Amino acid sequence: MQAEIFDAAEEARNLVAGRTDLGAVVSFVGLCRDEGAGLAALEIEHYPGMAEAEIARVVMEAEARWRGVRATAIHRYGSFAPGEPIVLVVTAAAHRGEAFAAAEMLMDYLKTRAPFWKRVRYLDGSQGGWVEAKSHDDNSAARWDAGASKK
Repeated sequence: MQAEIFDAAEEARNLVAGRTDLGAVVSFVGLCRDEGAGLAALEIEHYPGMAEAEIARVVMEAEARWRGVRATAIHRYGSFAPGEPIVLVVTAAAHRGEAFAAAEMLMDYLKTRAPFWKRVRYLDGSQGGWVEAKSHDDNSAARWDAGASKK
């Protein structure tokens, strides 16, 4: 977890530096989205230490599930206007299938299990409640628990 903006290209370069056995890099950048044209900001809070440990654990799980995969995940905290980057997942593997699968698993877990909370602030000055995980996010994450095939 970090407040500062990340450089997706730099993170990808760092992940594959010195590795000639990797043939695919997948990156995902999640942006703050204004679904109803009334969002002033999305505020993200976290438990320092716990959030970083959980993100590191999930990265290690992805790397263990798909042998040879390298991964990194960065999630920001603070207040974000629509269009600002919030989350980055970069995976690298010998082949694209493993890189895509690992990136998808990481995002599914971050959306549902990482210990941070989102709250919306609207343009009219009002503040919404804490944003709950959506059932389709929970379903996406559950399929990895059900033992998605290892590549």
